[in-house]
Amino acid sequence: MNIAEWILVAILSVTLFIFLVVGIILIIKLIDLSKELKEVAIEGKDIAKNTNGIVSNVKGMTSIGGTMEMFVNKYINPKLKEKMKEKGEKDDGKK
Repeated sequence: MNIAEWILVAILSVTLFIFLVVGIILIIKLIDLSKELKEVAIEGKDIAKNTNGIVSNVKGMTSIGGTMEMFVNKYINPKLKEKMKEKGEKDDGKK
């Protein structure tokens, strides 16, 4: 082979070696990154589960509280007021 061919082969070999080393380093970094991303995903799932639990508890408390308040205001308070009026009228009539 000519000297020019040897020079080209040497340049291509060095370039291939550099890309091989850089590729191996990049793969190692990506594997470490994927492990960290897995840990972050697991933590995110735990946070989401805890948040769902808290939200369902608060929702249960507020929906029952709101429902009971509406029930008392719409049905029980008017009936109590009617009973109080009837009782007041009966007491006035008996005296």
